[in-house]
Amino acid sequence: MQKSDSPVNSVKQAITQGQFAQAIELANVAISGNSLAEQEHRDILYLQCVAHRQHQQPERAIAVAQTLLARNPDHARVYQEMGYAQQALGQKQLAASAFYQATLRNPSLVGSWRALSTLYPALGNPSAAEYAQQQVAYLSALPREILGARDLMHEGDLKLADQVCRQFLQRHKHHVEGMLLLAEIGIKLKLYTEAEFLLESSMELYPDHRATGIEYLKLLAKMGKFQKAHDCAQTLLAATPNSPTLLVAKASAMVGLGELDGAVETYRHVLQHNERQPNVYLLLGHALKARGDFDDAIAAYQRAYAIKPDLGDAYWSLANTKTYQFTEAERAKLLTLSESAETEIDDKIHMHFALGKAFEDSQLFEQSFTHYAQGNQLKQSQLQYDPRFIEEQVTAQMTAMTAEVFEHHNSAGHPAQDPIFIVGLPRAGSTLLEQILASHSMVDGTMELHNILALVSRLRGQKVAYPALLKSLDPDYLARFGQQYLDETKVYRSGAPLFIDKMPNNFVHIGLIKLILPNAKIIDARRDPMACCFSGFKQLFGEGQEFTYSLTNIGRYYRAYTRLMAHWDNVLPGAVLRVQHEDVIDDLEGQVKRILAYCNLPFEPQCLSFHQTRRVIKTPSSEQVRQPIYRSGLKQWENFSQYLDELTDVLSSG
Repeated sequence: MQKSDSPVNSVKQAITQGQFAQAIELANVAISGNSLAEQEHRDILYLQCVAHRQHQQPERAIAVAQTLLARNPDHARVYQEMGYAQQALGQKQLAASAFYQATLRNPSLVGSWRALSTLYPALGNPSAAEYAQQQVAYLSALPREILGARDLMHEGDLKLADQVCRQFLQRHKHHVEGMLLLAEIGIKLKLYTEAEFLLESSMELYPDHRATGIEYLKLLAKMGKFQKAHDCAQTLLAATPNSPTLLVAKASAMVGLGELDGAVETYRHVLQHNERQPNVYLLLGHALKARGDFDDAIAAYQRAYAIKPDLGDAYWSLANTKTYQFTEAERAKLLTLSESAETEIDDKIHMHFALGKAFEDSQLFEQSFTHYAQGNQLKQSQLQYDPRFIEEQVTAQMTAMTAEVFEHHNSAGHPAQDPIFIVGLPRAGSTLLEQILASHSMVDGTMELHNILALVSRLRGQKVAYPALLKSLDPDYLARFGQQYLDETKVYRSGAPLFIDKMPNNFVHIGLIKLILPNAKIIDARRDPMACCFSGFKQLFGEGQEFTYSLTNIGRYYRAYTRLMAHWDNVLPGAVLRVQHEDVIDDLEGQVKRILAYCNLPFEPQCLSFHQTRRVIKTPSSEQVRQPIYRSGLKQWENFSQYLDELTDVLSSG
């Protein structure tokens, strides 16, 4: 909260009273004093921009807006002010672009949509004008509190948005827009289970509310509940069978279920009706890549950036095949786009990671690290990751999950031996171990399953904190959780006695796994710390793994991980098989036999020729594990060693 006599409130009060010249002067004085906090500085600049526009000084308003956007490129209301100023100057195209940027960042800005609805017809874009008019009508019809809470959510004030929305729902129970908004806020807060309940309830009450259906589909995909997402999409398609949005959602769910042929066919069907859909080409490329059709995947990614040249994800998707070599022309185009003020931040992030890979392939390591660092810095600026979170989680697990707890629950849990969990850090060789095991006739490969994390999310919502509550849980609950896990994962299996659950982050929850499935096998994929951490730093993940975008954070995470794994070794001796990636490279046959023996599986020679196994692989290593073992990746980090002092210091301090 701003103090009543703060510079921000003084400027705001002057604007409210129509004293725009005084507001501008007060803002200048406040800025020249150099005593403002960063947020105050931003607020003052924004108000100064408003004052200049209201004082009929659009050029100065634009200059202030540009200064502020250089500091905070995602400030939606600044784009809106710039749009108004450019509109006053008769610069219709520039004004439309500014208002459009405002709506991208905050879709609740009715003023921007209203301005676009009048600008687009004059610019010869009637379809965009019609969409803008629809948005004006939709937002104008919302209850005032919901519109205000939506605005707060998009401006990043999730706590206040949640409070306003809940107060509204107390007075208007089961209001569809209120339930939808509360679910969206929950998703942003990563309260997925609560959001799922809200959306599922809303779907039952309002089955024809399209926005709720779309949000529900997106959440189910995020949670890895692909069968549920597929069924929901199918139901919604009954009413609108040709909806591209629903068809794409259905295809994406099919990818999650491993039904790649059907997914590829559906994506291509959507593209037949409208080829100029770069994001659908991206999804098509991902499905083709997962199927192992790399030439077709590359063509799809190239088609995506041909339609939208500044689509950073298309370039990163090419780089993320790990085998694609950018041409000189592509690299030059990427450099130009990554430096352009017109390129969106998310696109720049993808481009910097792609350029890092491109320069690394050319052995230009200084340029490569510069781009990796820029991409990570931009990505980190979008996150609110606190490295203390994982450290506190580890401490909580070590405190609660003692040897006595496992002794107390010795006979609890479900006795099934079906799952083989592969845990560790991303980029530690887990996909290679998964591919080796999935080559065995008695093992089904699946994908990164979210079921354990979903159970953890539910347990965290209880009165007693997770994991402390596990000690006092009724043994029947543990067995039921184990059965529920087996039931929910059945859809990903193909009939083999055993199956793989490869979710690296599950290392935190090994205690829970052993309580609900005491006979499950757990493999810890371990890799040299410098190689593992730097490989994570070079990787732009689709979602999660927020600790990887800083050398310090990833080093602290690695230290927390090894600390917790040592704890599991102590309280669950022999329960976890540690497999060192470098040992697999040096002695493939010996390590394969060791892994199979641990899993009580007979040796099968096809596990040594794992690269010939055809299956769905959705991780960044998908192309690498379709090749025989090679050693070239073991020491790649050494090419960058002179830039990694920060990481070295963190790892050595543990």
